[in-house]
Amino acid sequence: MSEIRLYVTSTEKGATEILDILSEVFGEEDFAIATTEVDEKKDIWEASVYMMTEDEEAVRERIAEGLAQAFPALEIQREVIPDIDWIAKSLEGLKPVRAGRFIVHGSHDRDKVKVNDIAIEIDAGQAFGTGHHGTTAGCLEVIEDVMGTRTVRNALDLGTGSGVLAIAVRKLRNIPVLATDIDPVAVRVARENVRRNGIATGIRLETAPGFHSPAFGREGPFDLIIANILARPLMKMAPQLAAHLAPGGSVILSGILAGQRWKVLAAYRGVHLAHVRTIWRNGWVTIHLRHE
Repeated sequence: MSEIRLYVTSTEKGATEILDILSEVFGEEDFAIATTEVDEKKDIWEASVYMMTEDEEAVRERIAEGLAQAFPALEIQREVIPDIDWIAKSLEGLKPVRAGRFIVHGSHDRDKVKVNDIAIEIDAGQAFGTGHHGTTAGCLEVIEDVMGTRTVRNALDLGTGSGVLAIAVRKLRNIPVLATDIDPVAVRVARENVRRNGIATGIRLETAPGFHSPAFGREGPFDLIIANILARPLMKMAPQLAAHLAPGGSVILSGILAGQRWKVLAAYRGVHLAHVRTIWRNGWVTIHLRHE
């Protein structure tokens, strides 16, 4: 079954407005939505929705309906995405990444692990999060700091991707960790990575969009919540995230561009979470917040 990209072409300003509309249309459903610059000089941008072939007809109708009022003249175009694991292909040969005492490495770099390192082995695969992105490395650094200075009895890794952050928490301390992701493929990959890293128990993996799973009620409230997602969904879920945080608990947020930092902080101030620290890496920020 092929993956399909349905897209419209507009200006940068138009693509931003279209992204907002499509985000409202599809909410937290399992469809990737993105904007891409095609030609800087001509100000040509594309706004895209990605889906599997079986969903194409229904998604096309919803895109057309959502854009009908503000962008009635735009033509919805179609592209079939080649069945290539681009993430694995792009990460082939990348060197190990260090963040605090953590070293995230592929199986071919086991010899790079030193005596006092906390090693996490993640090979390039289908799920996001190998440690090479600034958001993942930033989260690892803050995780070590928080768990070294505060009492953490349980943790939640929201949007776990490859499982690297859940694995990091469990390797630091023998506490229960709930790791969730909207993508069942990511959950499968994360489960494989947990086993690869020698963790037999303690990490529970669930497929769940946002906070829509009974697992959150069973396992929470949490002393530590890590959410390496994107700024918009992080702001949207601020009330739910705060509701699942234990008194005095800590939150680590990432997937946030530097320019989006203030909007995210404002959303979490509104639910009584105080800013503790921000780490900057390659244009991205990781934010540590604490329950007031």
